[in-house]
Amino acid sequence: MSDAARFDIGQVVEQAKSVITNPVGYFQTMPKSGGYANPVIFVAVMGAIMGLVSAVISLFGSPVGMLAAGLGAIIIMPIFAVIGAFIGAAILFVIWKLMGSEENYETAFRCQASIAAIYPITALLAIVPYLGTIIAIAWGAFLLIEASVSVHGRPRRTAQIVFGILAVLMIFSNIASERAARQMEARWAEAGKEFEGIEDMSPEEAGRKMGEFLKGLEEAQKGSQSQN
Repeated sequence: MSDAARFDIGQVVEQAKSVITNPVGYFQTMPKSGGYANPVIFVAVMGAIMGLVSAVISLFGSPVGMLAAGLGAIIIMPIFAVIGAFIGAAILFVIWKLMGSEENYETAFRCQASIAAIYPITALLAIVPYLGTIIAIAWGAFLLIEASVSVHGRPRRTAQIVFGILAVLMIFSNIASERAARQMEARWAEAGKEFEGIEDMSPEEAGRKMGEFLKGLEEAQKGSQSQN
């Protein structure tokens, strides 16, 4: 028997609230089967809300470029969220199989889809440099541990070790990427100031400034690579 493919905002809200406020109870009672329709709808709605949060945050940035990107996120994020859920579920399915789980891919997908409940909150936390990334990954790992125990019947200690190690690796990787992105953004902002009035410069002076900018960009890139 499969879920009815229907949109019920009340059901979506209740599911999100349950995952956030009572994850243990949620995963203990989560249906392991029933079709992909409702989980996909849930992920898409959470992705849309995450895009909306990003759009609102973008209002405090550039009034044109950032706002357009934020509005585009409302459309793009649900699509990416659903695609990411299927890919993430495939990875989790393999991990849980290696841990000894006997559950199928659909169960893994339902667990992955449920974690989408935290997407809007983590999108808001993203405004805090680095800390938002750490909280988002740690929270996701905690939910995966609870799903491992309650849904897949894996020992808590095993789940904590597996997803704890994965979370630490992801935190270091994402922080390094975020730092590199912020350095690049700062460099571009600095370049914008440096090239103000470039139309009034001589060709030699403009070329010199461009060379200095490209050299700084290359050094920043090498620095980020060495940190990785």
